[in-house]
Amino acid sequence: MNIALIGYGKMGKTIEKLALERGHTIATIIDSSDFNIQELDESDVAIEFTQPDAAVANIHKCFEANTPIIVGTTGWYEHYTQLADLALKNNKGLFTATNFSVGVNILFHMNERLAKIMNGFPDYEVSMTETHHLQKLDHPSGTAVTLAEGILDSIDRKKKYVGLLEGEKAKLTPFDLQILSKRAPDVAGFHQVTYESTIDEITLIHNAKSRLGFAQGAMLAAEWMQGKKGVYTMKELLNF
Repeated sequence: MNIALIGYGKMGKTIEKLALERGHTIATIIDSSDFNIQELDESDVAIEFTQPDAAVANIHKCFEANTPIIVGTTGWYEHYTQLADLALKNNKGLFTATNFSVGVNILFHMNERLAKIMNGFPDYEVSMTETHHLQKLDHPSGTAVTLAEGILDSIDRKKKYVGLLEGEKAKLTPFDLQILSKRAPDVAGFHQVTYESTIDEITLIHNAKSRLGFAQGAMLAAEWMQGKKGVYTMKELLNF
């Protein structure tokens, strides 16, 4: 499989190494948002890990080139519905995930199931924490937002999430789900969901030891996406 890497930071380099180990070819490396769609001519699929302000334009360019795209960038999801509709209307290939780690997607599944149970136990207050490396610009993380949405879908007493950077203050109501975001050196990704009562505490945690889990998931998505048109997520890939 010929792969276009859009974004050549730490994730791009990790994916490159893994792709070569799995017998694939890196057809092109694009490390600028100002690229020509002809650069994608030799690629069967593109894997995109850049920045929120570049992702939407990169997706459009892959659509123009008729190259299926795997998008790992987060922070652009206010445009998701528009781009997903465009992909379906024009028979393009779009695969997105707020987190490509198989372990995190298992966490998503467990989080949704636990939230359904905890809806019947109002004595437990639910909150969330996420920690990432200093280069992570968006907050709360896309993974944290996905976890929050899974909780809000089932916990009737929570109406919206409120994201706070460590040190920020906000007046929260009982209807708010707090997501505390922390940034620290060399943290690949840490997410925690806590249900706490006066008696005890129930916690779900995922702690990424490195970026390799994200790269492996992105590679699985790229291999699975070959020849496909339409809009997909990790739920279709993992068959949850």
